[in-house]
Amino acid sequence: MKINIVTEYPLWFIMLCFLLGIAYAMILYYRESKSEFSKSLKWIMAVFRGLTIAVIAFLLLNPMVRTTTHHSEKPIIIFAQDNSLSVITGTDSNFYRSEYPQTMNSMLDRISSSFAVDKYTFGESLNKDFQIDYSDKLTDISALFRDINSKYAGQNVGALILATDGIYNRGLNPLYSTDKFHFPIYTIALGDTNIRKDIILYKVNFNSIAYLNNDFPVEVLVSAYKCHDATTELTISSRDSVLFRRMINIGSDTYFETLNLHLKANVPGLQRYTVRLTGVDNEVSQTNNYQDFFIDVIEDRQKILVLSQSPHPDISALKQAIVTNRNYVVEEYIVDEFNKEVSGYNLIILHGLPSVSGNISNILEKIAIEHIPVLFMISQQTNLPLFNRQNTGIMVKGDQIFFNEANPEINEEFTSFNLSRSTLQAVADFPPLISPYGNSVIQPSANILFYQRIGEVTTREPLLIFNQSAESKFGIFCGTGIWKWRMFDYSKTGNHEAFNEIINKSIQYLSVKADKSFFRIFCKNSFTENENIEFNAEVYNDNYELIFIPEISITINDGQNRNYSFVFNNSGSAYSLNAGKLPVDHYSYSARVQVGEKIFTDRGEFTVTPLTIESVNTVANHNLLYNLAINSGGQMIYPHQILALYDTIIGSDYIKTITYSSKSYSEILNFPAILLLIIIFLMAEWFMRKRAGAY
Repeated sequence: MKINIVTEYPLWFIMLCFLLGIAYAMILYYRESKSEFSKSLKWIMAVFRGLTIAVIAFLLLNPMVRTTTHHSEKPIIIFAQDNSLSVITGTDSNFYRSEYPQTMNSMLDRISSSFAVDKYTFGESLNKDFQIDYSDKLTDISALFRDINSKYAGQNVGALILATDGIYNRGLNPLYSTDKFHFPIYTIALGDTNIRKDIILYKVNFNSIAYLNNDFPVEVLVSAYKCHDATTELTISSRDSVLFRRMINIGSDTYFETLNLHLKANVPGLQRYTVRLTGVDNEVSQTNNYQDFFIDVIEDRQKILVLSQSPHPDISALKQAIVTNRNYVVEEYIVDEFNKEVSGYNLIILHGLPSVSGNISNILEKIAIEHIPVLFMISQQTNLPLFNRQNTGIMVKGDQIFFNEANPEINEEFTSFNLSRSTLQAVADFPPLISPYGNSVIQPSANILFYQRIGEVTTREPLLIFNQSAESKFGIFCGTGIWKWRMFDYSKTGNHEAFNEIINKSIQYLSVKADKSFFRIFCKNSFTENENIEFNAEVYNDNYELIFIPEISITINDGQNRNYSFVFNNSGSAYSLNAGKLPVDHYSYSARVQVGEKIFTDRGEFTVTPLTIESVNTVANHNLLYNLAINSGGQMIYPHQILALYDTIIGSDYIKTITYSSKSYSEILNFPAILLLIIIFLMAEWFMRKRAGAY
């Protein structure tokens, strides 16, 4: 520690302080004529008075005490062990379960004697507990690097020791994730780079939704290594029935084939299908010979009718967005050409209707009778007085309605559905619509998604608004020209995702029938085996108000008829349940709640699917590990060289203790000792004068 006194004034100002004290003392005591003061006493009192004045003058310079401290930070060695299943997939699994951990721990003990060592395992995520059991179903090396960079930013990291087989199946290429590292990476190359005899069900591509009694496509990718002239049988089965069977003759040692086939959706609901390849003799692993996939078979698609007064580019933009969702079928008509019954549709979009020139009162009456959801798009052709009588949640009034260019402005309090962050950011730049500006009367039940922004002024006039009455749902686009939104979205991002999300979320909200049940359980249809099974629930009273008093119990039943019972967590504002991870199987559940004398139940099912991605690729990627090491100034070694790694790290020029200096400042005026010193000087002088009989 080093202490200095500093001030913002030149150092010679300190001499002035002492000169001021001397001058003051000399003037005071030079003129002192009392004979009772001896000459020596005068000098002593003058010294005390001079020091007092000098110290006070020095304090007026606002001097600071600068304290400089030095501390050393030893380098940290980070050790990250791959804990994924692929490490032990090969023939040397016994080595990695027994001998390798002992050798690794011996090396880490030696390094710990000289440096600080932080140990982690990684696979699906970074773990501090360092329990090595090779159980992780995924490997994300880039996530490991990202976590290390965040956790050790600004610290003295000497090196990263990365023990892995180089196989990753999640995240970015690790080579592109080390640009912020300023320390070497030493890689321990685990696994085997030899290609062994193996038949692999590489991937199954499918659509997650199919429609009852329709054929749906399935693409099966098959690969094989060192299985020349072998034969395997591909089967696809569901509910103990084989739906597809084909023999595959493997014609080379490096074989790959893509099979395109079609299956028929005969049973509604969530259906489980198993794709399997029969094994061959001496195959290194058969865990990559099968995969399950799940398809939600829907009984019927929702039909959407688009009626317009005249052709308009908005119609095409709407249709192209809606058909990206396979749940919907879109039909479009000019209103004069429409001769069908509206009762066959789940949602009706009226563009520019009702219009001044076209009378659709009969269609509006049938819509009201059938309680069909409607999305109105108000244009300059719209008959506003007739529109105002439809009780949609908004009335556009005024003696003279003007149509202006209005940009969308997000309403932060909108609650009917959520838009993604990227879509909300995109909307801020969307071009204006041609919108009516008048005196809008909005019902309290209505929910505004976009306000109108005219120029730089955000108004309270809605641009897109939704309303739900007791029996019907309405959406109102107060303007036309949304085709420009679609084109602008593509010009900025190269896709239509933001525009499609706005339209499809709006369509979904309007077309989904309201669930009026008093008890609901919410759960996904499918989980992977590394996911926690999570539920949410809602309970309503007779006034259809959410309540959080009764206890909700649930029983989960697996394929072997075993039951797992749970009780929902009640936070006072929501019901939730995390049932943890469950084995791969198909499950059903039954939930129960009692509200007063009434008992409500809800049932459902879900499936836990296996993760086999770690067994698809069994060939270690040591080339990746070599490049990671060389690019960072490190070195790649093999498991039998682990004990020599200590000498390599000790001799590295990168791994050094760093000494930091820190400075702190404090005002001398705040030191009590200075005040005490001034008081002592003044009291000493006063005491001498009193003792000599003076005042």
